[in-house]
Amino acid sequence: MTAEEFYRLGNEFRKKGDWQQALNNYMEAIALDPESPAVEAKKMLEDILDFYHKDAYNP
Repeated sequence: MTAEEFYRLGNEFRKKGDWQQALNNYMEAIALDPESPAVEAKKMLEDILDFYHKDAYNP
C-alpha cells in the first residue's frame, strides 16, 4: 500500500471512531512518506485523545 492509501484508511477509521486503527494507519503512512498529510492528521488525533483523556476522571 502507498502512504496515500494508509492515510485514507486512517481517515476512514477515524470517522468510525476507531482511533487506535486510525493512528496505526497514519503511522504507516508517515513511515512511507514523512511529508504525508498523515503527519498533521496524527497530531490532531493525538491532541484530541489527550484532551479527552487528560484528567477525565480527576476533576
